Amino acid sequence: MSTASVLVIDLLIAVLAAAGWLAGGAAAATGHRRAALGLGLAALVATLARAVTVVALARAGWWFAAEKVVIAGPLSLAAIVVAVARRTPAALLFAGYATTAGLLVTVLHGYPVTPGVALLAVAGVAVATGITRRSRPTLVVAALALVAATGFAIRPAPTVHHHSYSAAEVGTPTKRFTLTAATTTVEVDGHDVAAWAFNGQVPGPALVATVGDVLEVTLRNQDIGQGVTLHWHGYDVPNAMDGVPGVTQAAVLPGQEFVYRFRADRPGTYWYHTHEASDEGVRMGLYGTLVVHPAPVTGLDVTVPVHTLSGRPLPTFSQASAVAGTPVRLRLINTDNTTHRYALAETAFLVAAIDGRDLQGPTPLSRTAVLVPAGGRYDLTFTAPAGPVGLFVDGRPVWATGHVAAPPSGWPALDPLIYGTPAPAPWSGYDKSFTLVLDRGLDLHGLLPRYAHTVNGAADPDIPPEIVHLGDRVKFTIVNRSAVVHPWHLHGHHVLVLSRNGKPSTGSPLWLDSFDVRPGDVWEVTFLADNPGMWANHCHNLSHAAAGMMLHLMYE
Repeated sequence: MSTASVLVIDLLIAVLAAAGWLAGGAAAATGHRRAALGLGLAALVATLARAVTVVALARAGWWFAAEKVVIAGPLSLAAIVVAVARRTPAALLFAGYATTAGLLVTVLHGYPVTPGVALLAVAGVAVATGITRRSRPTLVVAALALVAATGFAIRPAPTVHHHSYSAAEVGTPTKRFTLTAATTTVEVDGHDVAAWAFNGQVPGPALVATVGDVLEVTLRNQDIGQGVTLHWHGYDVPNAMDGVPGVTQAAVLPGQEFVYRFRADRPGTYWYHTHEASDEGVRMGLYGTLVVHPAPVTGLDVTVPVHTLSGRPLPTFSQASAVAGTPVRLRLINTDNTTHRYALAETAFLVAAIDGRDLQGPTPLSRTAVLVPAGGRYDLTFTAPAGPVGLFVDGRPVWATGHVAAPPSGWPALDPLIYGTPAPAPWSGYDKSFTLVLDRGLDLHGLLPRYAHTVNGAADPDIPPEIVHLGDRVKFTIVNRSAVVHPWHLHGHHVLVLSRNGKPSTGSPLWLDSFDVRPGDVWEVTFLADNPGMWANHCHNLSHAAAGMMLHLMYE
């Protein structure tokens, strides 16, 4: 059974236990003793049964069980002792309050365990019990616990040491582009759709270069009120060119412009998008593709950026001719917030590259789907057969060389961690290690409370930065306690996958900039701190990033 399944089962058992105790107390208070006994016994069984799921979660990792052991465990024990010893309506209600408090710690806070959270749980139980019993001493205890918890909860904002990273001299531009961001209307499958677009089109103009080119891209904002920037997703540009507002530059407001310059020093498939109000901006159409070729193109080279614009899927279906024997490269780009499933029908193919990095020793695949995470890119290569070939995304045809009768179904998905030929790791020791525990929780540090996506119990801008030095070998452990997928994206660097859920990566060295951390997953990745700056490190479901799941990696 997966860790994600155990997390769900544990939560359901906790809900049943809390509901059983509270319902039993209510039944006892209204004179329904037989019902109270039955509900109390059910709650007792559920409370005891939860020990099994908590032990299973602790074995999967302390991150999954910390608050259940340290806070919910003692509260559950107190619930059992008081309910069994007293067997009064108030005792059963106390058990319900205690179990509910432990449950709320998981739902509203999660990881890590802190004295303040523990005291808040105790205060909540004491308040509810004091009101039920009309006990002033109990309410006094609740007030003291609440004051103490508030003291623990007040913490200084993380210290951020800002450094200025000027743009490096890259030489005379050999490729110049101008991108103008503006509100517009575009046509999708015969329907007019409101959009924000670069140069009046969605996606924006395809930027194509060859290794060695120096790119100059002038960004102009015509009327996007929130402002715009350009982030070169997956391209490890110098920090000053990264396009993160408030970090590497100011947002480009209406009537303003900003010039980006960088050298195209690495081939591959990438994309660009606004990073100002990025959740709304990208969804509305402020994105485009960036492809850097290692040499002049031979054969058929097709870029397929997949997007959802106002509920309508892009791209619309296109068809190309390919003479048998022609080498074909399909560059798959997922610009949405969620994973897409791609299937290439009627031919064998190789996954030649992922996230712009070539794989070592890829082997032919057929009747196999690939899952591309939000922000991710897969390059598929094949030799055109005599018959037609079709590319499908989530069962929808998007590209073909002829008529392909039916969309593929039931194909297994490729696991990239076991695909290709392995190679020795570039290093074994680590100078810095960080653990990121992804969850949901109540964020009380802004003007208004919000239920945020959190990292280590905090939400942006209150997540402490990760501090590294130039040349450090860095290890990240990324843990997902939540019930949703978090596609993780570190700017300015690619990370080498070490393991997922305790199983080492055994295929080609896998250098990624976007990867899905699914519920219950534990990923271990490493990278070399070789690109100085202050870098965003965030979930690329951009609505999650906007709701708090963003922090920064900083060089000192």
